[in-house]
Amino acid sequence: MIADVLADAASRMDRAVDAAKEDFATVRTGRANPQLFQKIMVDYYGSPTPLAQLASLNNPEARTLVVTPYDKSALKAIEQAIRDTPNLGANPTNDGNIVRVTLPELTQERRKEFVKIVRAKGEDAKVHVRGIRRKAKDDLDSLKSEVGEDEISRGEKELDALTRTHVDAIDDALKRKEAELLEV
Repeated sequence: MIADVLADAASRMDRAVDAAKEDFATVRTGRANPQLFQKIMVDYYGSPTPLAQLASLNNPEARTLVVTPYDKSALKAIEQAIRDTPNLGANPTNDGNIVRVTLPELTQERRKEFVKIVRAKGEDAKVHVRGIRRKAKDDLDSLKSEVGEDEISRGEKELDALTRTHVDAIDDALKRKEAELLEV
């Protein structure tokens, strides 16, 4: 029973770390990267749809991204969604067939803003991991009547080690992203 609680907590924490890394990838560095556009939602016939489902993305140059929609009627909506995305600073242009997105050069000030955004995302991820830990600890406490307190104590120590490992993984990803952002 304790092993089940720990396994569930571990898998949920793994997903939280993966989500944090994906979130970090959406913050841009010096290059245009299709991952920046992963979380952009386009209003397509009244329903929010991920941009990756509506168009192909490729980057022919370092600071340019070309968005080729599968349905040409979605061009305006895609262009508007990209323009409305916060913290991107992109300027999309529509030529009737594709949307060309040119990302501006990053200034040192803008890089520091992005570092703050990434740190906030990292802190949110760590809070989420700690929330998973709290729920798992409550689940362990509810098992006290069925198993001994020594077993519960051992389970809590394993849970703490698991939490520490996942928080460290988030910190490592955060450090890599910060170094990538501050690299000129």
